[in-house]
Amino acid sequence: MTEAHDLLERLATELPRAVGDSAVEVERSRSMADRLAGRPGSVSSLAFLGDGVRLTARVERGDRVACEAARVSGGVVISRRQPPLGEWLAALAEQVSVSVAASAGDSATAAQALRALGLAGAGDDIVVDEAALDAGLAALPARVARRVPAEAGERVARISAMLRDTLPRVAGRAEPEFLLTRAATTYLPDTLRAYLALPGDWAATHVLRSGATPAQELLDQLGVLEEAVSGLRDAALADDAGALETNGRFLSDRFAPPAIGL
Repeated sequence: MTEAHDLLERLATELPRAVGDSAVEVERSRSMADRLAGRPGSVSSLAFLGDGVRLTARVERGDRVACEAARVSGGVVISRRQPPLGEWLAALAEQVSVSVAASAGDSATAAQALRALGLAGAGDDIVVDEAALDAGLAALPARVARRVPAEAGERVARISAMLRDTLPRVAGRAEPEFLLTRAATTYLPDTLRAYLALPGDWAATHVLRSGATPAQELLDQLGVLEEAVSGLRDAALADDAGALETNGRFLSDRFAPPAIGL
């Protein structure tokens, strides 16, 4: 079985758990051996039904995977095309992120769902490696420029600058170094990836259950992170253990990954 077939098998099992059974159609091919052994058989076709979109992947002769992306209106296909598998998977990731974010009411859950499904989101290039902290933080503002709202980009630049300034000062001091490194490598990138997993137009206009759009949610999260990192910096430089603990616990609670039902 090829890597693409393995992916379809995993999606056939896990995708309904993320987006609901009604959004996924799976067809299987059962050999006589499958029937005798009571096995479900291998996936021959998988379709995701989104808002005005139907994404289908079929296993054809020679084990080739053929993909189709169709626009649908009122149950009628109005256009269709055959993208390569990589492009089809990117479209699927985008549609899944929209479905999960709309259902869960936040964008972080959508990014978590994509990772659990093994789908690459549009923000997966946003990484700050602990082995190259300063370089990763220095590159981050330019990496997200024009991909996030301007105000969000400014906040990313300020947070990155604070972290770059403070981390060398706390090197070798276990607790503050750990907390600030976690903010740099996890909390800040995770916040950005959660937003970038969503289509830009949808993120700018769709109102979540909180009453905010994903774009507004991103600004709020970055504002909270900026304030908390500033508090961590001040506490670390003042050697205030109590403030370090308070700010560290707040960050851990506020930016903990959401639980998902996969």
